[in-house]
Amino acid sequence: MLSLTEIIVSLFVLVGVFFVLAGTIGVLRLPDVYGRMHAATKSSTLGVASIMLGMLVFFSFQGNASMKTILGILFIFMTAPVGAHMISRAAYRTGVKQWEKSVEDDLKGECSINSKREQEC
Repeated sequence: MLSLTEIIVSLFVLVGVFFVLAGTIGVLRLPDVYGRMHAATKSSTLGVASIMLGMLVFFSFQGNASMKTILGILFIFMTAPVGAHMISRAAYRTGVKQWEKSVEDDLKGECSINSKREQEC
């Protein structure tokens, strides 16, 4: 018979695996670097955080809960989106084209590599 702890841990891990799998499919299926970056960052951040929460629940009921896991989750939530933003901004500034069916380009004409307002981009 499964205990309540095992059920909670299993749910966290399954949710995490779902998000990581969705991100992987997004990276394979989306047409441009910006969409792929979005899929990889958002879903993998949630997936890894969910798996780490499952790990925290598992080890907390064994008496080995650690602040390292909580700090790891916070580190992932703070660094992954910022890193993806910087990579996307660098791709845009170096001229990587958007998908031809993209509807909106908020930075068009403002943030090219030769822009006079380069410091604001």
